[in-house]
Amino acid sequence: MLGDSDLLALWERGSPRHPLDRALLLGCWARPDLAPDALADLPLGTLNRALLGLRTDLFGRAIDAYVDCEVCGARHALALDAEDFSAAAAGSDAPGEGRVAGRRWRAPTIRDLAAVAGEPSPQAAAFAILHRCLSPPPTPAELADLLVEADAVFEASDPGAEIGLALICDACGHRWVANFDIAALLWDEVAARARALLDEVDRLARAYGWSEAEILGLSPVRRAAYLELVSG
Repeated sequence: MLGDSDLLALWERGSPRHPLDRALLLGCWARPDLAPDALADLPLGTLNRALLGLRTDLFGRAIDAYVDCEVCGARHALALDAEDFSAAAAGSDAPGEGRVAGRRWRAPTIRDLAAVAGEPSPQAAAFAILHRCLSPPPTPAELADLLVEADAVFEASDPGAEIGLALICDACGHRWVANFDIAALLWDEVAARARALLDEVDRLARAYGWSEAEILGLSPVRRAAYLELVSG
């Protein structure tokens, strides 16, 4: 369980980083038993499981989220349970493998995603992933034909890598599958909590002249009581 000082340190370190680097940073806090390089080379499902566990430890199982219909734009409130996603992302830390058109397939890692982040289009990124994860690497002429088969093998080799939400729009009836990005969700929650903590520190420091360390060292109950006195 991260204390308030630790959470602020995590937010401070992650704020200037690329979203993929933030995901790895969060994963390192969730899995201190793994070195960053080791975590970066494990399947994406392993990272997602770690982030789901950290999210539950920090904020509980209940997840309140919003998603907009991709057709009409209507906003829908979602009440989710982190345990359901943990079950969907269940698996081992062992690298996922498979076969695609006779080639050895290795499940992508966050290192692979970082390597293709600069590609000009989603298709180009997908082709680059194929080139990295298939052995022997396919030729450019083979990439398009291998993409569909590789997608099915990817899902089977690392079922926790992508978590989808099957949704129906109440406004227009559109059906679609929305990607559940636990790294982005968790970072947004960490950032929101960090900003709330900084606000509490600012208010109490102005009122009593205490240092950040002294304020964060107060129990949540005592801090809330002082904040109530300041507000009153």
